[in-house]
Amino acid sequence: MPNPAEEKSADQTSRRSIFRGHLPLETETAWFILANAGDVFMTYILLSISRQFVEGNPIARYFLYSWGPKGLIYFKFCVVAFVVVVAQVIARRKIVVARRLLNFGTLFVGGVVAYSCWLYARHMYGG
Repeated sequence: MPNPAEEKSADQTSRRSIFRGHLPLETETAWFILANAGDVFMTYILLSISRQFVEGNPIARYFLYSWGPKGLIYFKFCVVAFVVVVAQVIARRKIVVARRLLNFGTLFVGGVVAYSCWLYARHMYGG
């Protein structure tokens, strides 16, 4: 039978760990950030190779045309930072929900990156 003192100590350690450099769901967060970096990279590539490509997200398109490519990058990574912070806050109470949020976001953005790669290949190599 678990010792209640050990459970309390482990719970306090996990609550304080965010301030000591350890975050819950580090792996999921890293994959989410990596997928979004791929999205930014592919968006930049597609927009630079041809004028036929446009940013599909109307809010991101506003930042692109108002602030230029740097504005688009800032916007996209601010959204990523917001989602990561929300996931970390949710993880304090319901780690399973936070994990699902990050995994769904990673899969969704990964699909966008895969589609962008397909568009790039089709543009470069015909099809």
